[in-house]
Amino acid sequence: MIRAIIVDDEPIARSNLAALLEKDADVEVIAQCASGAEAVKLIRKSSPDLLFLDVQMPDIDGFGVLKKINRSTIPAIIFVTAYDQYAIKAFDAHALDYLLKPFTDERFTLALERAKTQIRQRGAIALNLKLRALLSEQTPQTEYVSRFLIKEAGRVFFVKTEEIDWIEAAGNYVRLHLGTESHLFRETMNRMEARLDGRRFARIHRSRIVNTERVKELQPWFNGDYVVVLRDGTRLTPSRGYKKLQQKLGKGF
Repeated sequence: MIRAIIVDDEPIARSNLAALLEKDADVEVIAQCASGAEAVKLIRKSSPDLLFLDVQMPDIDGFGVLKKINRSTIPAIIFVTAYDQYAIKAFDAHALDYLLKPFTDERFTLALERAKTQIRQRGAIALNLKLRALLSEQTPQTEYVSRFLIKEAGRVFFVKTEEIDWIEAAGNYVRLHLGTESHLFRETMNRMEARLDGRRFARIHRSRIVNTERVKELQPWFNGDYVVVLRDGTRLTPSRGYKKLQQKLGKGF
């Protein structure tokens, strides 16, 4: 029996993977984790045979999890990702399998069969070498996200980053504003800022990020501050701790 752990911060994603694995008599799901920190503890404790690992998670991402565990004890990993194009290229280059959300049952079955083969062949040493090579390439110069996968009211669709006007914090989520539309996306503001191209987006407040190409003007306000006015008339007030927008648009303001 193959002992598997599912790691994903989205409850629906974990449930879908668990339901698919229930159909396979060779696999037993021994745990489900909602965070990277929880995953590290369980992996160290139970040494699973198979790991379904989400790449993007708020606290510790998939790469961070791998850096904190003894990878030689994990004979098979299937990465799960929604929009990290850099990760996909890396997985392909190192022959590591992944599932791109949303994935089909057929794609899931293919990935699972590959993992089973790897486990049967006891390829832990080869996998460990591949993971070491992959993690050694994880540098801050990763490609920026070009789109986000949105799950809303039974729909699954993509939003291009270039279409976003501005972003605001909303508890454990962020709200993406696109004209008259807005969509919730589960992510922290700090991680969202890191995923966006700094040449296009600027954080002007602890809870606000703006697309600089949507800025129409900066209107003078009190004590040398200013109000950011977007093309659609939206008015946003920066905080004094965030002056990046002035630097991006020029020193004349």
